[in-house]
This record gives sequence, C-alpha cells and structure tokens, in this order.
Amino acid sequence: MPVDAGSLHYAVGPVAAVAVVAVLIIFIRWAFPPARSNASSWPAQGLLRSVATTGTRESALALRAVLSDAGIRSTVQPRDATHVDVLVFVDDVPRARPLALGFGQISDA
Repeated sequence: MPVDAGSLHYAVGPVAAVAVVAVLIIFIRWAFPPARSNASSWPAQGLLRSVATTGTRESALALRAVLSDAGIRSTVQPRDATHVDVLVFVDDVPRARPLALGFGQISDA
C-alpha cells in the first residue's frame, strides 16, 4: 500500500535513527558494564596481597624503597582518602611482613 504524501512518512527516518541509537546504547551497556570502584572491600588484588596500610603516601613510598632494597617488588594503592596499601606478590609476603613492621598497620590478607 503506497504511503500518502500527507502522512507521517517524514518521521520514519528520525524515529529509526533514535531506535538504532537506543539499541546500540543498550548493547554497549550490556557488553561493557561500568566498573565498580570499591577497592576497600577487596583486600586481595589478583596476584598481589596487601602487607601494610599506611596513613600517608610518603610512608608507603618509603616502605616500597625498603622492600625494593630487599629485592621485593611492590606497588602502592590508595584505599580511601586517608590510607594507602602497600601490595606485594603472594610469594613475597612472608619476606615483606617483617620489613613492614615499622611502617603502619600490618594487613592479614
């Protein structure tokens, strides 16, 4: 059945475009869900374990230097606005804990 010239055929294009964009948004939200940034509830970060939690970034970096001098690879990660975790590989945790004793709260994770 032919479309009458006085009908709403001019609206078909924009409506189809909006529908396609809506389907793309839904697909992208499903395929790539938003990241959850709640690191404080995850003491273990994959292959890394927290050996100490310090009150400042500077003390965490000082502990990293001590661990580096002992041949232990480490990194720091902010836990919240006032705490910084020092993370090491699981195999290095027994060697890193005695070195971390003077730098803050020792983590049991």
